[in-house]
Amino acid sequence: MSYQIIGNDGRTYGPATLDQVRVWISQGRAESRTPVLVEGSTSWSTLGLLPEFAPLFTAPPPVTPSAPPAAPPLRANSGAIPTNSFATAGLVLGIISLMCCCCCGGFPFNILGLVFSLIAIVQISNHPEQSSGQAQAIVGIVLSAASFLIFLASLVGNNSHVFYHNRGF
Repeated sequence: MSYQIIGNDGRTYGPATLDQVRVWISQGRAESRTPVLVEGSTSWSTLGLLPEFAPLFTAPPPVTPSAPPAAPPLRANSGAIPTNSFATAGLVLGIISLMCCCCCGGFPFNILGLVFSLIAIVQISNHPEQSSGQAQAIVGIVLSAASFLIFLASLVGNNSHVFYHNRGF
């Protein structure tokens, strides 16, 4: 019986005897995945699948899949969902508005913090699979609203002082 193989260089070698192919395997010139055409056969196989050569290899040859593996689902615990940018902006503006309460009443940071946080809540609610950050948006709303209430209280306090001052109180 004779064999033809396709070497790593893409060239066809043989016909070769059983002993010659065994020498090629021992020299590392052929491996379990090396294509082989057995005399009298019409289809190619691999050396590792032939019973006369299989014992010469430590592991069985890998099975070549007939179809590529399916792509994993978009969210199969492959990573974290990105945080919504508006949620982050709303939180940062809420913090800034509280820090600026003494100088400008937090205005306009409190208004922008409310707007950005509300936009984030709507976006996250409509597409929760695309972004996270609902907690950040809620904290942004709370901080911005608190700053806005302080701003309103300072306006009312200043106006009542003017009102009582003009009345002679």
